[in-house]
Amino acid sequence: MKNWTSTLSDISRQYLSEFGSLTNEQLNWKPNSTVWSIAQNLDHLIVTNESYYPVLASLKAGTYKTPFIAKIGFIVSFLGKTVLNAVQPDRKKKMKTFPIWEPTASNVNSDILNRFQNHQIELIQKIDGAKELIEKGVVISSPANKNIVYKLETAFDIIVSHEQRHLEQAKEILRQFKNNINH
Repeated sequence: MKNWTSTLSDISRQYLSEFGSLTNEQLNWKPNSTVWSIAQNLDHLIVTNESYYPVLASLKAGTYKTPFIAKIGFIVSFLGKTVLNAVQPDRKKKMKTFPIWEPTASNVNSDILNRFQNHQIELIQKIDGAKELIEKGVVISSPANKNIVYKLETAFDIIVSHEQRHLEQAKEILRQFKNNINH
């Protein structure tokens, strides 16, 4: 098993240390209407990660229907690498998310950090519970598009990289906020 769970725990600690003392107003501050607030970044991560839960549940229940395209190994590999590269933390390329993964609100409740911490605990449990599926090399489709297929192992790589990407984005928003109040 890769170190997904320890990385996710580290990300949780970083979110708490970076943003734990911010007010609701600060968590929801945006430099402009095209950028998500820190709270929206957190909400987006919860929404995105939880979209994988029904996939994991149906895999465990033996009811998951793998699309035909998942039988073509090089496509599975290519699409997995493509998505993983797109969510790297360096944020060289700006991306638009799928509509199902948009944050649920523009003004997110101040309990978002607690919700995120609890979500991370649940996500870690789900990953730990999927060891057998990973060992079998199970292929899934993206919750956002059934024609985007990759190994479950790659899905967890994507989730972790995506969280790191949004941590960097949230840190950038905090820097902009601090610059904004200093001017």
